[in-house]
Amino acid sequence: MQLYTPIDLEQLQQDLPSLIETMQWVQNFVGKAHPDLGRNGPVCPFVPHSIRSNKMWLAVLRAKNLDMDQIAETVLGYRDVFLNLEPHKGAAGLRKTLLIIVPDISLEDAPKIIDGTHQKIKRFFVESGLMIGEFHKHNQVPGAHNPNFRPFQSPVPMFVIRYMGESDILFLQDQDPRLRIKYVEAYLHNLESAYTQQFEQKIKDQNKIKIAQEVLELAYKELQEENLQEENLVH
Repeated sequence: MQLYTPIDLEQLQQDLPSLIETMQWVQNFVGKAHPDLGRNGPVCPFVPHSIRSNKMWLAVLRAKNLDMDQIAETVLGYRDVFLNLEPHKGAAGLRKTLLIIVPDISLEDAPKIIDGTHQKIKRFFVESGLMIGEFHKHNQVPGAHNPNFRPFQSPVPMFVIRYMGESDILFLQDQDPRLRIKYVEAYLHNLESAYTQQFEQKIKDQNKIKIAQEVLELAYKELQEENLQEENLVH
C-alpha cells in the first residue's frame, strides 16, 4: 500500500513528466534494435530483460542547488541502494537496473556535470562489480560496433547503474594506465566470481577474457615506461 502526503504529490507531479519521458526513451530506443547499431539485437541487451522482469527502478536527483561534490556523493550513495535491491543471485539479479535522472540541469551544463561526476565516481562502481553509464543529449561517446552511432544520448540527463557483464571490457579501457589496470583487474575478478557463480552465467566469448588480459598487460607496460621516464627526469 502506497500512501502520499500533499508534499509527496507535489514532488510526484514535478517528477512525473521526466520519468515518463525517460521511460519512453528506454522502451522505444534503448530496448529496441537500431539500423545504425552495427550488430543484431537491442541497443542495450540488458533493457528488455530488465523491463520484462520488472527489475528496473528510476530515481530523480534534484541537483539544482548542489555543487559537483554533493552530486557525486549523492550518486555514489545509490551504489549501496542498488546493491541492496532484490534479487541478489541468479539471472534475475543480473537484470537489475537503476536509472538516476537529473532533470533540472540544463542540456548545456550536462556534459560538465554528468561527465565530470561520472569520471570522479566510476572507479568506485567498477570496484564493486558494477557499471555506471553517463547519458545526456550531447554525449558523443560512439557505439562499440559503429563509431558514428551515439547510444548514450538521452533526452533527460541521467546515470544508469547495472551489474558488470562480459561485454563491458569495451568500456573499461581508460587512457590512464593506472585506472585501466584497476578497471580490468576488477573486470577479470568479477567474471571469475560474481558473474559465473553469483549470477550463474557462462562466459560465452572467451576472446573477451583474452582481450582483457592483453589490455592489462599493455597497461602495466605503459605504467612501467612512465615510471622509468619519471626516474630519468629526477636523475
